Amino acid sequence: MKKPRSVSFILTLIVIAQFACTSLWFAGNAVVNDLVQRFSLSSAAAGHITSTVQFGFIGGTLVFALLGIADRFSPSRIFFCCAMLAAAINLSLFLIDDYKMVMITRACTGFLLAGIYPVGMKIAADHHEKGLGKALGWLVGALVLGTAFPHLVHVFTKSLSWQWVIAICSLLSATGGVLVLLLVPDGPFRTKATAFYPARMIWLFTKAGFRHAAFGYFGHMWELYSFWAFVPFILQSWADQHVTVLPLSLLAFIVIAMGTPACIIGGFLSQKYGSAKTAFTALSISGLCCVLSPFLFGLPFFLFLFFLLIWGMAVITDSPQFSTLVAQSIPAEIRGTALTITNSIGFAITILSIETINSLRSIVDPKYLCLFLAIGPLIGLLSMRRLRELRIRN
Repeated sequence: MKKPRSVSFILTLIVIAQFACTSLWFAGNAVVNDLVQRFSLSSAAAGHITSTVQFGFIGGTLVFALLGIADRFSPSRIFFCCAMLAAAINLSLFLIDDYKMVMITRACTGFLLAGIYPVGMKIAADHHEKGLGKALGWLVGALVLGTAFPHLVHVFTKSLSWQWVIAICSLLSATGGVLVLLLVPDGPFRTKATAFYPARMIWLFTKAGFRHAAFGYFGHMWELYSFWAFVPFILQSWADQHVTVLPLSLLAFIVIAMGTPACIIGGFLSQKYGSAKTAFTALSISGLCCVLSPFLFGLPFFLFLFFLLIWGMAVITDSPQFSTLVAQSIPAEIRGTALTITNSIGFAITILSIETINSLRSIVDPKYLCLFLAIGPLIGLLSMRRLRELRIRN
């Protein structure tokens, strides 16, 4: 009789696959300067490319949520299919010579990421009856590393064509998909939905626990992807006034990738202090970074980098804990739908945030731009305070 794989081994496989597949997310951002030159684009291209991926992701999550796909079908097979298709579509950038097609390709990649990121969380949740906050800490840490990875690839392939970044990310995605299909079974705590009821999405928001956790997540998302998208811009704005010997792509990778150990540490902290307290603390720190950001550009290099590293850690530490709070607030049979619709709304908010910052770049001094990101943490903290009060009453 075949011995079942351990939960820790399964989680390791999911983490590796999640990292590999989410490398597609910022593949376009890592080579944005090459795309700007090729298609004679404006400096706002980075923001638009990111928003296009987010648009696709939102469309995908809405379709997945409306059809209840993650709750009705095998999550591991969904993950595999989306990973393979996303890899192929990403590779199609090789054949494109029109900017509009670039945007369509990035949108399609975002659509398929809806079958990777939230579905990966669903798979992890189906394997964990306890310790979900810790597990999702590892999983979101993998997402962060995958998001940052194209910047690192670009550092080492700078002397080569930009197609190398795209090819490596596509190969990683295909590998991650195969890994999940062959080695990660559906979890023992999975409860398959026998039918799908669209009204359940509305019903979710009538539950105070889910609603407060979701709005905490939404506030966090207002800040997160705008910060990630504009890390290269922040670095460039500082470099325009100072001298640095390190490549900006390497610095961007380091700042974003610091979120990986932060998520893992946050997962361990959640076991001791709880997901709500861990998320509240991290969101408070990142919100404070937003408020202090105008002072960032006058700092010497090491203080400047230290500030960004702290921000890069705090801005994502709360994410897996918010997902944990969402997952724990609803019945298991609609957990996949709840995570997916929360992701969908959260990523819609990232587009509004990114495009707001993008439009303000031409009229606001760069050092004041990140002040607008503080709106998200403020809303998130107020919602988390209500969640804490609800738990005290109950």
